[in-house]
Amino acid sequence: MNGTPQDTGPALDAALTRAAQAGDVSALALLLERHRPGMRAVAVSLLGPGPDVEDVMQDAALVALRRIVDVRDPEAVGPWLRMVVRNGCRTLQRAARRVEPVAQVPLPPDLGTPEQVLHDHALRDWVWEAVETLTPTLRLPVVLRYFSTGITSYQQIAGACAIPVGTVRSRLNQARSALARALTATAAGAHSDTLRRTQASWQEARDTLAAAERGEFGRVVKDRYSRDVSLLAGGRRLGGAELLLAGMDLDLSAGVHQRPLHVAAGRSLVVWEMELLSPPDDPDHCPPGVAWIMTVEAGRFERVSLHHATRPRTGPLPGAA
Repeated sequence: MNGTPQDTGPALDAALTRAAQAGDVSALALLLERHRPGMRAVAVSLLGPGPDVEDVMQDAALVALRRIVDVRDPEAVGPWLRMVVRNGCRTLQRAARRVEPVAQVPLPPDLGTPEQVLHDHALRDWVWEAVETLTPTLRLPVVLRYFSTGITSYQQIAGACAIPVGTVRSRLNQARSALARALTATAAGAHSDTLRRTQASWQEARDTLAAAERGEFGRVVKDRYSRDVSLLAGGRRLGGAELLLAGMDLDLSAGVHQRPLHVAAGRSLVVWEMELLSPPDDPDHCPPGVAWIMTVEAGRFERVSLHHATRPRTGPLPGAA
């Protein structure tokens, strides 16, 4: 009898983890509650008491929603959750040490083909459904924070959304509270299109770039973009379809090409993160990457916001594509 708690702890963790991996949000909630003291202890040990601990704990819960399928040993979910918190703390500490905000789309390590990454880190459909219930103002910071690969720090999100860092923090806090309510409501629904939509968006990104290489980007814009599409940078409208076409033509004529690195695709918001490939004779012609942040209305791209990575300043400023 005295050994029962120790014997059943890992077994209960394993059962709850498998249920959460199958999409049971209540099982995940129980897991988080069981391991909350240990997760909080990690956060306090690294950050000290304060509001940053709450931010990291909330972030860890949402990361767990996305990544619970990654847990290979269900009995070891406790150490995995504490690792999620530890990584969140270190990310926050690195951001705090920066002298000035840096908007960056870092190139990820080679993790396999996009399809392999997609399947390894597939989002539960009900998570995306919950995200779709957020207002557009809250939805964009959440998608960048949790579903992109290179625009995740408060400073980077602030640059992409053209808002102060404090506003990013406030909107993420509001979004987390709204998501906690929405996830419970959407968990029971049958939402089977997220993986299919993301796969289709990967293909569309590739097809768009291939069409541009063939000189057919104008056809793509006509077929997939709103007639009144807006091209934005830094939160300001720069122009419409004509500028979008001219920018692509200018890049291609300079020998600049793009390669998809990551896709996040909801019904109302799509993010394509691209590697920018400079011409061989001018390797510093353009920044290392660009994110296409696109809102969707009635099945068409309505607004396209371009967020470029920055290159470290080791000499004269390079040209931008």
